[in-house]
Amino acid sequence: MKRRLAGATRQPRPAVEAGMAPARRNHELVLGIDPSLRGTGFGIVHSARRALSLVAQGTIKCPPSWERSRCLARIAQELRDVIQKHQPTICIIEGLFFAQNLQTAILMGEARGASLVAAAEAGLEIYEIAPRKVKQAIVGYGAAQKLAVAKMVQRMLGLPAPPEPDAADALALALVHVQEQSRYSLTTPKKI
Repeated sequence: MKRRLAGATRQPRPAVEAGMAPARRNHELVLGIDPSLRGTGFGIVHSARRALSLVAQGTIKCPPSWERSRCLARIAQELRDVIQKHQPTICIIEGLFFAQNLQTAILMGEARGASLVAAAEAGLEIYEIAPRKVKQAIVGYGAAQKLAVAKMVQRMLGLPAPPEPDAADALALALVHVQEQSRYSLTTPKKI
């Protein structure tokens, strides 16, 4: 506890011996991140004995007038603050997607990089899930609209109103990870 208060980062975990599968950790505080240059969503879910509850959610917004470097610095710093305040043990980030517009793909990649830096600095385990897989798991349709995802997240967490679209996507990432960890699966999540 003293090290955390002093700002020390977590120590890297030892490598798994060859031929041995890593032990599954039970993560109770799961951070989901939906990266975007102008609106990066985040959400933290507490999972304990099949009960899910919302810990924190929000959208890191950057005005269109800001240059990219300023947006990236804000994304990284605000995520650092969220991580320090709530102490999640694992991060689930939206995986790469196919973008027809190269410029959009580059901007998304930059925001994703800023988000990954904040999570990696804190020593969190980081996994990615493809956007279509999240929508399929939450709504039952891989091309679902943001509103459908937000309404299902609202229902799953018992919220009085749907979260903002970017925060809902981040919460959906965390919820899907919790669902996948609660049942036996032959496929392991993609670790970054």
